[in-house]
Parts: sequence; structure tokens; C-alpha cells
Amino acid sequence: MEERRENRMGTMPVGKLLVTMSLPIMISMLIQALYNIVDSIFVAQIGENALTAVSLAFPVQNLIIAVGIGTGIGINSLLSRRLGERRFDDANAAAENGILLSLCNWLVFAIFGGLFSEAFFRAFTDNPEIISMGTDYLTVCTVFSFGCFMQFACERILQATGITIYNMITQATGAIINIILDPIMIFGLFGFPRLGVKGAAVATVIGQIVAMLMGLWFNAKKNREIHMDFRHFRPSGRIIGEIYKVGVPSIVMQSIGTVMTIGMNKILIAFSETAVAVFGVYFKLQSFVFMPTFGLNNGMVPIISYNYGARKPDRMKQTIRLSVCYAVGMLTFGLVIFWLFTPQLLSIFNASETMLAIGVPALRIISLSFLFAGFCIITLSVCQALGHGLLSLSVSVVRQLVVLLPSAFLLARFGGLSAVWWAFPFAELFSLTLCVIYMRHLYRAEIKPLEESAAAG
Repeated sequence: MEERRENRMGTMPVGKLLVTMSLPIMISMLIQALYNIVDSIFVAQIGENALTAVSLAFPVQNLIIAVGIGTGIGINSLLSRRLGERRFDDANAAAENGILLSLCNWLVFAIFGGLFSEAFFRAFTDNPEIISMGTDYLTVCTVFSFGCFMQFACERILQATGITIYNMITQATGAIINIILDPIMIFGLFGFPRLGVKGAAVATVIGQIVAMLMGLWFNAKKNREIHMDFRHFRPSGRIIGEIYKVGVPSIVMQSIGTVMTIGMNKILIAFSETAVAVFGVYFKLQSFVFMPTFGLNNGMVPIISYNYGARKPDRMKQTIRLSVCYAVGMLTFGLVIFWLFTPQLLSIFNASETMLAIGVPALRIISLSFLFAGFCIITLSVCQALGHGLLSLSVSVVRQLVVLLPSAFLLARFGGLSAVWWAFPFAELFSLTLCVIYMRHLYRAEIKPLEESAAAG
């Protein structure tokens, strides 16, 4: 049998490898963020109620993304470690079981969306227009979410094997299709029916399904590290357990964002529906800042996991140092943009005078959290890459549920709407403290023993 050469994640210079792995993902995620923003820009042309409906639907969409990405992180982490350990059968099984898990996740959300979308919106508002538009939007996004789940799985399999260029192609294609279809479906151009907010959802799921099909093709034809054979496939409880050892904490961690968003929407809607729309706009805009950082993150995780499996601590440390520097730099640049161009950013969403009055101070205050977020994001991903998902989970629980939501509630009660936004930088500063402690723990528990072993050998 032909001897396999070591993957480039164990041999290429770390600086070049990190850029090579991350840049395609960063570009594709920027395009993803662009189409998220364009989606809301077109919806905002329908009216502020339409923007509010999409903003209220965001927590469920975020939950879909959380489950998809969390499962993908579990696949990615296990697959990269097994390739580093040269356990190729387990690597193949991780990919196959990951595809199965993605389909199971879709079924759960399809049932929820088909049965409970309207009830979800009625829990927030009695405005019939918001309920009607939101129900249409969310039903389509959930019932056809198989494209989203499968796209995430295919992309993480490609990332785990170090060939991220194809992810850029799949994500960019899906995003461009979405951007093109948005105005056509929403406003009924070129003979298509005018679908309004529902049209934005239709454009989104079509883009995701196309990206899914491309991801499946690239894994079948271009991925030489992984060989998926579903003709002889049998689900493996052991492999699924290992995927979700990292994946479940990641899902819970990211799902906490859904709980936080629901809680914030409840707090904000007590002031006005415009405040909810502002919060939704913030999340669309901040994705344009955070997506490149998450792209860097996704490129970093398989490098650390692979070199941990291959017992190369120096490459791990260099990867972490570079990732922190890049992440902090990108988010600091985002902070500057948020402060200098706040009115202009809000104006692209057809902001009213009331929305500008609420939104300008809100965006400037919340964006102060960017100063601390870069280090925190990298630290949490290092935890996941080394199989310590519970550490990442604890930071997210503390930041969003123990600190942010209670702080926002108290600030709303005693300081009014203008004070609520300070809960975000305060919570991020608190999580920074935890991340510094955890990074020291990871070094002592995982990296230092590898250094000592290498020195003794």
C-alpha cells in the first residue's frame, strides 16, 4: 500500500499556512456577511415592520447556524486529529457520520418551522403584519434548511483536510446567487411573483442548496484525504460520541447567543419595535466585522488540532500567537469603522430619524466590545481544537447569560434604553478575564507536556 505523505498542516511554514488556510474562508465569509446585509437592505425597503420581523426571526436562524457549525466543529476537530495521528479509517468515518448528523438536524428544524413559526412570533408581538411576514420568512428558512446544514458539514470536512479554497468557491457562489435573487424574489422582477419578506427567505435557501451541492461534489472529486463510501456505511455510536464531545459544547455555546438575542429582544421591545430593528441591524453589520475573524478562526482550528495530534507544540504556539495578532487587528479596524461612519451605516437600511437617534449611540457603545473580542474568539477556538469544549461553553454561559442579560435588564430598568447597550462591552471585558485564565491553563495542561516530551526525547 502506498505510504501517505504528511499533510501540509504539519510541514508548511506556519505564517504562510495560516494565511493559506484562512484567506479563502475569510473572503467567502465576507461575501456571506455582504449578502446578509444586502438581504436586510432589501427587506428594509418594504418597511420597518419587515425589518423588525426579520430581526425577530434571527434567533432561530442563529440556532440553525449554531447547530450546523457546532456539529461541523466536532467533525473538523475529530477529523483533523485523526489525520494527524494517521488513523485514516476513523477520519473517513467522522466525515460519513457528520453527513448523517446534518440530515438529522435538518429534520428537527423542519418540523419546528412547519408547526411553530407563527407561535414563535406571537410570543413577542401582537402586530399582525410583523407576525404574518415573520411566519412566512421563518417557515421557508427552517423547512428548507437542509442546504444550510449540509453546506456546513461539507465545508468543515474540506477545512479539516486543509483545502479551504473550495469553501470560498461554494460560499461565494451561494452568496452571489442569494444577492441576485433577493430583489427578484422580494419585489417580483422579470415576471416572478412579488413575495416580499418571504422572497428573501426563498433567495437564501436557494443559495444554500446550490452551495451544498457544490460542497458534496468537491468532497467527492477533489478531497484526496477523505473517502466517503455510503454504500457500506453504518452509523457509529463511538464516532458520533467523539464528534459531539466537542460539537455539543460548541452547539450549546453558540445557542446561548440565541437565548441572549431572545432575551434582548424582550427587553428592547418594551421600549419600541424600532429598538428591536436597531439591534437586528447591529447584528447584520457586526457580522461584516466578525466574519473575517471567524474565517481566520476556521483556518486556525485544523492547524492546531493536526499539530496537537502530530505532537508539534512549537507550531501550535506560533499559530496561536499569529491568530491573536490578526484577530485583534481586524476587530480594532472594525471598531474604527463603527465609530466614524455610524450614521452612514444605519442609513443603508433606510433608517428613519427615530432609528438614527437610537442606533447611532447604540452601535458606538456596543462596538467597544470589539477591543476585547479578538483574543476571546481565538482562545475559545483553541479550547475546541484541543477537545476542551466545556471551557469554551463556560465562557459563553458567563458572558451572555450570567453577565450580559442581567446587566441589560438592570440597565434598562434604572437607566433606560440608552444605558442598555453598555451591557455588551462590560460582558466582553468579563469574558476576557476568563479567557486569559483559560489560555494559561491550556498551555500548562496541553502544550507544555508536549514540549517537555520533545525535550526528553
